[in-house]
Amino acid sequence: MRFVDLAATSTAVAATSGRRAKVELLAEALRKLAPEELVAGSGYLAGELRQRQTGVGYASLRELPPAAEQPTLTVAGVDAAIAELAEARGPGSQQRRRELLAALFGAATVEERRLLLGLFSGELRQGAQAGLLAEAVARAAEVPLPTVRRALLLAGDLKTVAAAALTGGSGALTGFALQVGRPLAPMLAQSAASVEEALTTVGLPSVVDVKLDGIRIQVHRSGDDIAVFTRSLDEITSRVPEVVAAVRSLPARELVLDGEAIALDASGRPRPFQETASRAATRGARRAVRDEVARAPADTEAAEVDRTRREATELVDRAPGPSGAVDGASGVAGAVDSASGGLRAATGAGGAVADGGGTRSFGAAPVAPSTAGSVRSVGPVDISEVPRIGTSGTAPAEIPGPERPATVAPSVVAAANTSGGVVLTPYFFDILHLDGVDLLDAPGHERWAALARTVSSAQLVERITVDTVEQASAAFAAAVDAGHEGIVVKAPEAAYDAGRRGAAWVKVKPRHTLDLVVLAVEWGSGRRKGWLSNLHLGARDPETGGFVMLGKTFKGLTDELLRWQTERFQELAVERGDWVVRVRPEQVVEIAFDGVQSSPRYPGGVALRFARVLRYRDDKTAAEADTIDTVRAIHAGRRPD
Repeated sequence: MRFVDLAATSTAVAATSGRRAKVELLAEALRKLAPEELVAGSGYLAGELRQRQTGVGYASLRELPPAAEQPTLTVAGVDAAIAELAEARGPGSQQRRRELLAALFGAATVEERRLLLGLFSGELRQGAQAGLLAEAVARAAEVPLPTVRRALLLAGDLKTVAAAALTGGSGALTGFALQVGRPLAPMLAQSAASVEEALTTVGLPSVVDVKLDGIRIQVHRSGDDIAVFTRSLDEITSRVPEVVAAVRSLPARELVLDGEAIALDASGRPRPFQETASRAATRGARRAVRDEVARAPADTEAAEVDRTRREATELVDRAPGPSGAVDGASGVAGAVDSASGGLRAATGAGGAVADGGGTRSFGAAPVAPSTAGSVRSVGPVDISEVPRIGTSGTAPAEIPGPERPATVAPSVVAAANTSGGVVLTPYFFDILHLDGVDLLDAPGHERWAALARTVSSAQLVERITVDTVEQASAAFAAAVDAGHEGIVVKAPEAAYDAGRRGAAWVKVKPRHTLDLVVLAVEWGSGRRKGWLSNLHLGARDPETGGFVMLGKTFKGLTDELLRWQTERFQELAVERGDWVVRVRPEQVVEIAFDGVQSSPRYPGGVALRFARVLRYRDDKTAAEADTIDTVRAIHAGRRPD
């Protein structure tokens, strides 16, 4: 297939608003791909490269030869060229990579170049999310959509599923199954604004889990082989020896566990999330983030989008990326979740090797098993005989806090010492496979019973059953007081809906709000061109009478708000740059956010996480805005005065 035709499809999809029309465009392109082009071509339509790391970063894309007049590239040819780029190693590799990149872009027309730039940067915004691609695959292959979705969840990689569907139909898709050692997309939780809303969605009785502010981990064990994956299916086994040690001490021979790893202080309270993330993130990913932040222009909305993506990779998405990024943030871009929540195969530090429909990656360095404490023995499980739990009765909301320090096995501490970092304590809340038995389709209460029989109570996420809103509210308050993110309300009868954000799990987190002052605004780009969009937010400094910048946001703005603020901030302008309009610090805006994190980018040393606009506060003056002391109290886990 000609690459220009695929590029034309990408452009058409981006310009099309209707879901059905997008799906048909994608399906038509998939039908035209040759069998050997399906993996690469379906990836291009999804906005990703088959090669997870190419060594090509933003700096490499700044100086390119003129575009070709006539199209000559094919999908297979582009894939081969990018594979050669990714394989460049050793002395002279940077020069070789520049030559290969110049040859590829020199052969690309303007439209083809647009697609290539989007693929290399990880910023191809054409509206072809994984959900649409799944529908397009089903239509192109003439197979049932549920069959495609199920295969996608188990394979963890859209490209592999597309190739299987279009070459083997339904028969090939039914061959996908949970394979120990191959990560699958985790089940996700919806969000609710309140405990009452969550219970309305899930129903009563419900099970309430503490929501830890750690990194999501999926641990696979087969005998002595253990592999640890993140939410986005990147392998981090070598970075978390204490998780390996904890799982190695369990009596089961084959299992797949779902949980969180978190850094705790001596009293059992969570350490700042950045400490957890820095332990699990690979050094290459962190270095790429720092380099790109230093290089990126600070006064464009597009730069802020890129910065958010890079910071999300290491700090927010709980999914640290693979090491080895070369020349910028290509490794980081590869670690960011796809729109579906990260449905793709893993590669990473542990030496993963593609194995048919996914990844089998084992071989972590041995860690001495723990001899401390006791764990309940378990043999092969007949799930029909597992006792039911969690469907009746109540229990006190026991939440780890200062009065109830977390228990950490000595082997876990010893393993952590080999990393030279803070201890990451693993906690598990679900089990997907146990000694030859797949548990994905079993009700939650049966899976959790099997989990309790397999994992020491010290390694289980705190969980209670509630029959009333009052009980759930008490559990929520206790979790937040102990420094945790909140709770997850779960339906005890629900199966494990891998890769889906269904109604069976609903998370509730406290919503922080602050009244802040707008210090500057950036002109928008793309659809927001011509409007003042990205807000620079400041908290009041009671000592100096000035304002301390906490970050930027363009989220939560409707078209009506964009029009209003464009007029308003031009009235308040004191300095008009090409990109940034600095304004008198008078306008107060109410901002919602998920938390506060340390940040060397801003003078106060802190920044807001996931800040978004709720409303403008014309009833408040700047002198009534919240202070930097309030922000720091939230960062420290204290209740603001």
